[in-house]
Amino acid sequence: MSAAQGVEVRRTSIRVALAATVLVAAAYTVIALAVVAIVTQNLTAQIDDRLMRSLSHVPQEPFPGGGGFEPPPGDRPFGPTTLVWTIKADGTVVTGLAGIPELPVEYRAVTAPRTVTIDGTEMRIAGAPAGGPGAADYVVIGQTMDAVAEAQTTIIRAELIIGPILLIVVFLGAIAIGRRVAAPIERARQRQLEFTADASHELRTPLAVIEANTSLALAQDRSAEWYRDAFVRVDGESRRMRRLVEDLLWLARFDAATAPPPGETVDLGILAAGTADRFAAVAETRRLRLEVHAADDVIVAVPADWADRLVGVLLDNACKYSPEGGTVDVTVDLAGGRARLTVDDAGPGIPEDQRDLVFDRFHRATDSAGGAGLGLAIADAVVRATGGRWQLGTSPAGGARMTVLWSPAGPAGGRGAASGA
Repeated sequence: MSAAQGVEVRRTSIRVALAATVLVAAAYTVIALAVVAIVTQNLTAQIDDRLMRSLSHVPQEPFPGGGGFEPPPGDRPFGPTTLVWTIKADGTVVTGLAGIPELPVEYRAVTAPRTVTIDGTEMRIAGAPAGGPGAADYVVIGQTMDAVAEAQTTIIRAELIIGPILLIVVFLGAIAIGRRVAAPIERARQRQLEFTADASHELRTPLAVIEANTSLALAQDRSAEWYRDAFVRVDGESRRMRRLVEDLLWLARFDAATAPPPGETVDLGILAAGTADRFAAVAETRRLRLEVHAADDVIVAVPADWADRLVGVLLDNACKYSPEGGTVDVTVDLAGGRARLTVDDAGPGIPEDQRDLVFDRFHRATDSAGGAGLGLAIADAVVRATGGRWQLGTSPAGGARMTVLWSPAGPAGGRGAASGA
């Protein structure tokens, strides 16, 4: 990856990380507030239950000696103190403990539990009539909300500590994931840009030759021999450009295809022999010995036109790079339970450091022969789309050995094995 690509990936990952962190922060805030609200509600409900259970013990008969209500002992030793106010018929208020704040008049007839503030202390109070029929006494019981406030404080502190740590982890994790995700996308974008630039360059060269020849031809009268030579050059460049355009269109259609045609199988040996027959004239012009060694019934689940294009690319390269008088061998057989196609040539071979690059579009391992560098890219697209696997090596003649392995689709007449391959 280039420096510019690295910078762009880092910027993209940071933007993604910031967006993810903001979303997590918003979700965390909502959850934190919900936790505080739920805990507050539960603790308040416990206080209300304690108040109502205490009120259930209020006697329905006059208090002896004009005293007030004494609640039963709490269910938890050393728990919060229960505050009791007994409002007598004459309006006097009797409290069970010293130091209990005075109950405001507006709270002396409270019934259902409610939260109030008395002398600056937040508490929960509830009330009920007492003293029996005809009595006008009333009992109000209260309990401070200190336990609720302490629980709220503890939870909020914990959330304030956990929150930043969580957001830092999310931010750093999002950066790491963003870079991992963005890197192949950026590489693909860069490859697309390079592909466009290389295609433009490859098309510009033959066009420049054609334009130069036509300009010279129109500039002044030339001899018939000169015109013939010019037309030969124009014809050669036109053919080269046509092949390049055909390859580009094939790759474009291939990239747009979602999947290979289903349910199609071919006999690899028969197809390789037929493709080799087409290259017999090419081999003869270069005095090459082209031989095909094919086992019977090597059936693969590969569309016939794709397999033909693959074998054609391999034979074209082999004939192109092999020296005059050399050999090109095509072998189709089974190896280790897999169908195998091997093309050996007598050319310069593929250096070890170039074997990972030979399938890149517009890449050429050597300048000894023409071509745009799209043939092996097309072959690799076919192999990958059909579940094949490459093996690159050195041929017995010292040239390149290109091998493709597939899971066989079964013998002829037994294609049912294809689904289990």
